Amino acid sequence: MERRVVITGGAAITPIGSTREAIVRSLTEGLSGVRRMKDDDLLVPHIHCKVFGTVSDPPVFDFVRRDRKTMGPVAYYACQVAKETLAQSGLSDDFIQSGRLGVAFGSTHGSPTVQRDIYRTFFSDDNTKLHNVGAVDYLKSMVHTTAVNITKMFGIRGRVISSSTACTTSSQSIGFGYEAVKYGLQDAMLCGGADEYDTTTVAVFDNLLACSTDFNDTPQLTPRPFDKKRDGLVVGEGAGCVLLEDLDAAKKRGAKILGEVIGFSCYNNGGDLILPNREGIALAIEQGLANARIAATDVDWISAHATATKMGDVTEAQSIAAVYGNRPFVSGLKSYMGHTMGSCGAIETLIALYQMADGFIAPTLNLETVDERCAMLNHVTRLMEAPIHIASIQNFAFGGVNTCLFVKKFSG
Repeated sequence: MERRVVITGGAAITPIGSTREAIVRSLTEGLSGVRRMKDDDLLVPHIHCKVFGTVSDPPVFDFVRRDRKTMGPVAYYACQVAKETLAQSGLSDDFIQSGRLGVAFGSTHGSPTVQRDIYRTFFSDDNTKLHNVGAVDYLKSMVHTTAVNITKMFGIRGRVISSSTACTTSSQSIGFGYEAVKYGLQDAMLCGGADEYDTTTVAVFDNLLACSTDFNDTPQLTPRPFDKKRDGLVVGEGAGCVLLEDLDAAKKRGAKILGEVIGFSCYNNGGDLILPNREGIALAIEQGLANARIAATDVDWISAHATATKMGDVTEAQSIAAVYGNRPFVSGLKSYMGHTMGSCGAIETLIALYQMADGFIAPTLNLETVDERCAMLNHVTRLMEAPIHIASIQNFAFGGVNTCLFVKKFSG
């Protein structure tokens, strides 16, 4: 028997705030979290893009040494949002450690900062430094470091899923967690993603001519999803987490329900690993609607992937129009914080919940003149008071991975 899956906790660390209040304030006041890149003596002089979506007010981490010793920066982010999410959910320690709670959490690379330190040591001419690299360095840097550090910190014994599909990492995490609860494989799942500040990621996109470079002196004016003057994406850092739970169990324990996950799809383009594909994106949207058992006309608002690349935005706009026409409102949330990579799907899901609860829709920041090739959509260009009953969160990744999540305002 299929179970209904609700969200009973959530937290985020983002370039526009690390609390619900700060994030909503940034969205409603049009505040950008994109800033000049930090000097890191590694790649900054060699890349053209000089901006980054930077977390300026990280929380104070009060983890005990036993937990800290296996954490790199990305795991700090992941464990902090997991901690806040579990606290908000009100789950008991007995349940958390019972095996009935699982974790679906990932990142793009693990911890690149730690990886670089390891490589520097290995390739150093000073062999006496090799003893400085130990087992904990691998635990800090490995690609599933976020998920396993979460399980270690909280004693979680359920299943572990650690997606690492770049931009779809945390949307996959939520989707796979949704399926695990829906079909009774776990009673609850802690889901999300994180990525730390990392200039090597900027270098990759910069080398592909996909990064924004025209606004290095005015970072708050980029990225510009769907805008005629957009010139590429802006890499960002952050973390997002949600607690998914069986509805009956949530009701029984009197949990506050933030929203309901009603559908998920994950489809691949089956071809080019870099270029977006209209048919692949449209298929993911259509199959997501089918999984949610809703019609296209039921969706009120779409959180578009909208990275502000030249062709990516056009292809996504065409795909949305092919399925939805121009009825749902569309916003590109990366305009506020850049592309937070492995965490973007979870952060954008949380923002969807905040908007549902507060009755507003944030506009796409920096969207001044809509590109005529993207003009067929119902773009949100100013802050709106409007109800959202059903929202779609779209994310697409290198490798041709396309995901769609559907969340609904909970009504009993």
